[in-house]
Amino acid sequence: MARFKQKNDKGTPGLNMGSMSDIIFMLLFFFMVITTMRESTLFVKINAPKGSEVVKLEKKSLVAYINIGVPQESYVAKYGTEPRIQLNDQISEVSDIRHFVEEEKAQRSGVEKDLLTFAIKADCNVKMGTITDIKQELRASNALKIFYNASKDARKK
Repeated sequence: MARFKQKNDKGTPGLNMGSMSDIIFMLLFFFMVITTMRESTLFVKINAPKGSEVVKLEKKSLVAYINIGVPQESYVAKYGTEPRIQLNDQISEVSDIRHFVEEEKAQRSGVEKDLLTFAIKADCNVKMGTITDIKQELRASNALKIFYNASKDARKK
């Protein structure tokens, strides 16, 4: 009679890769949903001034940015080399700030209108007269919450 040998050499089973594509697509959709896109393209160069008392904003969704600086290299032919004001995605003048404030307040709900902050992101070489003119226009349009953008100073006192 013949003897039959039983193999006890089963080892570990292979991984089932069938659900791997489902997991990858779930992660892809998750990151697509939670990612926020940049709201506007920056046309001006901003080298933020250094500040010693820097505080982070809590709700960046309630901030409207006013960018002031020299146009970037690709826009110098169109806008020149003098500092310009950028409101959302367009280069504007100081007189356009009132309309900008009205548009930003119209996009918000009733409670958010009062919490809306206007952030002035100015290059450190912009003249103070330009910033003062912008502040006067903001004051005239009843936008009294102003935030100045600055980077933290690395020096310790």
